[in-house]
Amino acid sequence: MSGLPEFFEQTSDEPYDRHTYRLFLTNGETLDVDDWLTVAGAWFQLPSMFKDHIEVLDKPKPKSKPIGF
Repeated sequence: MSGLPEFFEQTSDEPYDRHTYRLFLTNGETLDVDDWLTVAGAWFQLPSMFKDHIEVLDKPKPKSKPIGF
């Protein structure tokens, strides 16, 4: 079989949250957002003269607690 698969199987209901997003505005301001839907909504609602670009950032890994006493 070649090409695209005939179906897609969802493997998890958990939210996808590997990234945060930084929206850059033309006036030099930035807006950090935790999810894609919010940053995409802001991008499409802002007039084009105010938006510059979006940067995808890796979420910082949580610090692990020391083991032992």
